[in-house]
Amino acid sequence: MSELKMVYGNDAPIAPLSGKTVAILGYGSQGHAHAQNLRDSGVKVIVANRRDSANGRLAIEHGFDPMTIEQAVQQGDLVIMTLPDEVQPEVYNKSIKPYLTKGKTLGVTHGFNVHFKTIEVPKDVDVILVAPKGPGHLVRSEFVKGGGVPCLAAVHQDVTGNARAIALAWANGVGGARSGIIETTFKDECETDLFGEQVVLCGGLSALIKAGFETLTEAGYPPEMAYFETVHEVKLIVDLIYQGGLDYMRYSISNTAEWGDLITGPRIITEETKKEMRKVLKEIQDGTFAKNWRAEYESGMKKFKELYEKDHHHPVEVTGRRLRKMMTWLNAKEPPQT
Repeated sequence: MSELKMVYGNDAPIAPLSGKTVAILGYGSQGHAHAQNLRDSGVKVIVANRRDSANGRLAIEHGFDPMTIEQAVQQGDLVIMTLPDEVQPEVYNKSIKPYLTKGKTLGVTHGFNVHFKTIEVPKDVDVILVAPKGPGHLVRSEFVKGGGVPCLAAVHQDVTGNARAIALAWANGVGGARSGIIETTFKDECETDLFGEQVVLCGGLSALIKAGFETLTEAGYPPEMAYFETVHEVKLIVDLIYQGGLDYMRYSISNTAEWGDLITGPRIITEETKKEMRKVLKEIQDGTFAKNWRAEYESGMKKFKELYEKDHHHPVEVTGRRLRKMMTWLNAKEPPQT
């Protein structure tokens, strides 16, 4: 296993973007952060977004003049797609590819569509990736504070010989060089990101929370107590892990909790669980997940909506919405319902 290469500060000069125009396609979670951070770093930035949408109005509020994707691609030297993965192929083929002329650079914040070949990139453009390891609001807030979120950077296609320099300059411009830029590949970024989301961060954690809540309530414990033990306190533990890993978390909790952690965790996450994890990873690696996700999106996302609605009305969510209203200090958030 080769050692990852970390790049900091002056080793990722922003000069390669000097005199160039960076076109940010989409002003959502990542788009708004990349656009503002690059502009604040002295780079010329233009934004493509529907002016009459919420994100378009936000872009105007932030001092940008949103234009069409076609216009932005024609004007941009570095064209960065921050659109949702599932909509990228259609938008790319219709509004990006025809204007992606020789010498331009195509940038993405996630390798999904390039790696799984759901978009076909021209042979005469550089193709690069910069993926901050954090949501857009954190990429922006840390930058404003003088810090930065670590970034992954990768080169898929280097026609000009400048692809790596442009990628590092972009990563620097959004704040990544302040905390570290990790050079990787599209394959590794994409496959590890999907695995983490599905097995641990979202899929695994969501399923664990629901199963724990159901086990307690089915045994007759009040749903409010079950919620606090299986949802509310997750943040307390995750924050400790975030700050200092499993070791610091175990140092910070009681001996009773630590003993329960050490002897019970392996009973929950068993060899059978790891066997299923390996199966999930294989489905990511061989493109099965990407193919199935594309098919779901193209068929109207019926299963997606059905599963979402089921979880939206799960007792743990119903209980949580009621309890969070009582905890005014949380600044509780609820997604908009359409």
